[in-house]
Amino acid sequence: MQPQHQQDRTGLLYGFTAYGLWGLAPLFWPLLEPAGAVEILAHRMVWSLVVVGLILLVLRRWSWVGPLLRQPRRLGLVALAATAISLNWGLYIWGVNSGHVVETALGYFINPLVSIGFGVLLLRERLRPVQWVAVGVGVVAVGVLAVGYGKLPWIALTLAFSFATYGLVKKRIGLDGLESLAAETAVQFLPALGFIGFLAMSGDSTFGSGGTGHSVLLVSCGLITAVPLSLFGAAAVRLPLSTIGMLQYLTPTSQFILGVAVFHESMPPERWAGFSLVWLALALLTWDALRTGHRARRQLADAAALAAAAPAKAAEPQPGPISGG
Repeated sequence: MQPQHQQDRTGLLYGFTAYGLWGLAPLFWPLLEPAGAVEILAHRMVWSLVVVGLILLVLRRWSWVGPLLRQPRRLGLVALAATAISLNWGLYIWGVNSGHVVETALGYFINPLVSIGFGVLLLRERLRPVQWVAVGVGVVAVGVLAVGYGKLPWIALTLAFSFATYGLVKKRIGLDGLESLAAETAVQFLPALGFIGFLAMSGDSTFGSGGTGHSVLLVSCGLITAVPLSLFGAAAVRLPLSTIGMLQYLTPTSQFILGVAVFHESMPPERWAGFSLVWLALALLTWDALRTGHRARRQLADAAALAAAAPAKAAEPQPGPISGG
């Protein structure tokens, strides 16, 4: 077994690589043009199942399939998760290829705030005061951005809500990352394959007709999906949740930088103001999580110290009764 500090270093390497690959995704999807967003999405679904299936075959991790098939309620949740992530993937690909990289990044910045809102409304969770302030700042930020865009930032909001829904449903399913992706893409597989077949029969498919390189890129959608997820799973078992929570901001930060510096998307002052408020809300959430985690660890350490001191105190000789002379 690896020492803890070595596990932490390995986990950080996996985590940085996973979130780094996700952050660079806006550079990949435009390479798949002239394929449209829906065709790219269909290939992503099909080839993701192929890649994940091969990984599970090598690892011999199939014991979860039988129990899942015998539980209709969990199968329904898998279908719901597949629907949510299909919407998320499809809109994200369309947004990137339509010149909205900055707004897609905004969606993943907003996502933690939406997840907190789901926790309050659906799971009856109680928020700490700082969390309430962060959510309030996030709502104001969306209002400022709506003014800046001249309309609600619907791409960002749809990405945030669909991914938060996906995360909420996945918690109820209770499968690990690879197994969960295999189950979800199995639901997506036949409709996606049917759509690809329809495009081929109607002469509108770019797979094959766009050249070998284009076809290879479409097939590689499976690797682009499965590899970062596998690295994330390896990081998640090695790192504290607080560290994972901070690493997740690498992805939208990278996407935002690409949108501004590489794709040269417009950032008028009101958008900078809105993004600044979102970043303030996330900073408040991060500070509150670190403070709460530190307090919880200190309480656990104090409790362990008291528990360790109790046997020693019990073993001390007690004074006997004083006898008279």
